Amino acid sequence: MLPRCLGKSSTLEILILMFNSFNGDIPPFCAKKNSLKLVGLGYNRLQGKLPRSMADCTRLEFLNIGNNQISDIFPSWLGVLQVLRGLILGSNAFHGIIGKPPTNHEFPNLCIIDLSNNLFSGMLPSKYMENWNFMKYVVANKGSQYFGSQYISTNKYTYYIVVSYNMIIHVKGVELTYVETPYVLRLIDFSSNRFEGEIPASIIGSLRALYFLNLSNNTLSGHIPSSLGNLTALESLDLSQNKLSGRIPGSLAQLTFLEYFNVSHNHLWGPIPLGQQFGTFLEDSYQGNSGLCGKPLSKKCEGSESSRLPPPSSFEEDEEAGFTFEFDWYVVLPGVVSGLVVGVVAGNTLADKKHEWFVETFRRRRKSTTARATRGRRT
Repeated sequence: MLPRCLGKSSTLEILILMFNSFNGDIPPFCAKKNSLKLVGLGYNRLQGKLPRSMADCTRLEFLNIGNNQISDIFPSWLGVLQVLRGLILGSNAFHGIIGKPPTNHEFPNLCIIDLSNNLFSGMLPSKYMENWNFMKYVVANKGSQYFGSQYISTNKYTYYIVVSYNMIIHVKGVELTYVETPYVLRLIDFSSNRFEGEIPASIIGSLRALYFLNLSNNTLSGHIPSSLGNLTALESLDLSQNKLSGRIPGSLAQLTFLEYFNVSHNHLWGPIPLGQQFGTFLEDSYQGNSGLCGKPLSKKCEGSESSRLPPPSSFEEDEEAGFTFEFDWYVVLPGVVSGLVVGVVAGNTLADKKHEWFVETFRRRRKSTTARATRGRRT
């Protein structure tokens, strides 16, 4: 178990105990006066709940307790930490609905949040996302500053110290390891939970500085917001294994830094956008959407008009086929009947006239023959 004295030091700044076999509860952290900036307890066997005393770590910038066995609700009480930039809670047993924040000033500096592989439910936490201002503005000068880095000055020299702090995230379809986690990183990973409802279009479109967005393996519904085209710094977008419908917005073709894109196993239809990065994505990015067409799929889009409408179900196709068949007979049958009647009447008329003409002609010929025979006898 973790020593109870760990969280009582007033001078400790960085605590990294990751990739061990620590178990039991997390002891209370942070005395009234503390210097703790970075806590890494991930990849252990820690259980129980997060100690509420962590809200007293007023200088805390990064908290990683991912890949443990923590069973708790969303720690909204950490929102009072004004300098907290990274919150990694993935692969635990967090659960429940993430409601509204108590104020409009929760997590103001948050840049990295990982809630993946938990049991969160309800709608996406859009009210919290509204407060994440550091995800809204693209950093012009990215620099090379990392979490855990600091300057130490002496009488003669100034030293730049970098603590090698690893962060493992699942983006771009792979497990990506940051040996040094940069300050400019912007990430949201809500994958593999039970979130439902629509993606908040206006809010998600305002997070222009995002590098990675992963909402996969939930039960999200509705359309893919075209406002995602505003995320000009986005490198990875994963919306796979949801219940999204509609078309893939053409605005996503404007994302020139997009390296990974996955919308597989949804209910999407229509043509796949062309140009820019969409020429590099493989068929796997779209599988499980029978209504999609266009490159790189083998299914071609038939026409602009047909691509505007969602594909009908098999039941609708059968109904439409039956209706077309009945409609054709309703049109053809009167023509056939009327044509038959006209043909019969006309045939009878012509037959009567021909019969009269034949009788009259035969009668004339007979009279002519009889007259010639009478004149011959007389002669």
